[in-house]
Amino acid sequence: MEAKLVPELPSGSEWLYEPKWDGFRCLAFKQGSSVELQGKSGKLLTKYFPEVATAVAALKLDRAAFDGELRIVIGGKASFDALQMRLHPAASRINRLAKETPAEFVIFDTLLDAKGTPIDDQPLSERRHAIKRLASKLPKSLSVSESTDDVQTARRWLKNGYAGTDGVIAKRLDLPYRFGERVMLKVKRIRTADCVVGGFRYGQNSKQVGSLLLGLYDSEGLLHHVGFSSALADVDKPALTKKLEKLIAPPGFTGDAPGGPSRWATERSTEWQPLKPKLVVEVSYDHVTGNRFRHGTKLLRWRPDKAPSQCSFDQIT
Repeated sequence: MEAKLVPELPSGSEWLYEPKWDGFRCLAFKQGSSVELQGKSGKLLTKYFPEVATAVAALKLDRAAFDGELRIVIGGKASFDALQMRLHPAASRINRLAKETPAEFVIFDTLLDAKGTPIDDQPLSERRHAIKRLASKLPKSLSVSESTDDVQTARRWLKNGYAGTDGVIAKRLDLPYRFGERVMLKVKRIRTADCVVGGFRYGQNSKQVGSLLLGLYDSEGLLHHVGFSSALADVDKPALTKKLEKLIAPPGFTGDAPGGPSRWATERSTEWQPLKPKLVVEVSYDHVTGNRFRHGTKLLRWRPDKAPSQCSFDQIT
């Protein structure tokens, strides 16, 4: 179930509010002694977070299906970089990091009750009761997300960045679990979007990357150019340039492409390198005009946990 970005929190007795945890969205499945952790893109995360898989396996439940967030907290703050470091092929490194910076799984929904019976068609109010009944039986690395039905409390969370979170999620208490639908609402302290890197430009008089060209998919599966980000640290440019050059392949964008007709266009502004749609970045932005970011965006982080196909226009419309 997905969330739609909105400018302010809704109010009313039909809403439940939760902190927007900063981590990897994850589904945790248990069948007997078998456990599987699955990311939003469908990628299996089980081998990257063995301590969480072990905790789920230890639950005294024959069957379980939880929706939640994988987090790593260091010094009281969630570390997205520490999560990204787990996505590594070497089991020895993963096991070492699991001991040094253990992850936790914050549960905010369940698709099965304690008997293993599907309850995804029941309202969220009933699913939350099912989760709370399990709360006292959860091991240390598993927890139930905090929530409130008081919009004033939720607004304080949003204002203060509760527990290092960057927003608040609002959910309808009367709705069943809607697979793949954006029926939850999210309000962020900053406006962000996950975009595909569909191309790049070299810096002026340079052989290193100068800016990333960003794209979003429409409902027909076409990737449209929506803006750029040139907020790249000089120290990162040599390695990033090599990474990007390995992915150069046309067409880059299959919908609107950079370098279209413009009275401001110059020969240099129309020169760009198309990329295979493999990389995803999260950027912050201020305004959207005509389905494009009005100004340059700020690169916040790379998102290896997200599939490019998930980067769609409905994030910003």
